[in-house]
Amino acid sequence: MHDKPVSEAMKLGMRRLASGVCVIAARIGSEKFAMTASSVTSVSDNPASLLVCINKLVSQQEYFSTQGSKFSVNILGQEHEDISNLCAGREPGKDRFSLGNWHKEKASPYLADAQAVFFCETDMFISYGSHQIVIAHIQQVRLGDVEFAPLLYANGSYGQFTPK
Repeated sequence: MHDKPVSEAMKLGMRRLASGVCVIAARIGSEKFAMTASSVTSVSDNPASLLVCINKLVSQQEYFSTQGSKFSVNILGQEHEDISNLCAGREPGKDRFSLGNWHKEKASPYLADAQAVFFCETDMFISYGSHQIVIAHIQQVRLGDVEFAPLLYANGSYGQFTPK
């Protein structure tokens, strides 16, 4: 046991929880927006829904916290590490759609070679601490015609899943 404040110990503990990496993308007016998220999970299969946690410091978080907002959740594959870094803002000012095979003809842009893409619409949201918790109805699912190889993130770095 460590004698650290609970919030600091929580952050250290959560670094040990591996999670899949997603990019959330939307068309907001005439602009496109994309951000990396590792806090995405299913809520229910009836109605088909998922949950996304968005930091309140994200410039576009208000859009996602508006009922009816449309966006895509793109599950990244191992080959998308550079897209994850770009959409996480590691290269400020660079176009977040400059890497990857983005399709932009739908209401929400999506990665054509993602492991899977969920096209969503915000149903409800809850403000909690530093984040907005967005619960969205899944309107459509696109399964990638790619090898199962999701990109994982834990302890500040990327990894991969190797099935037994």
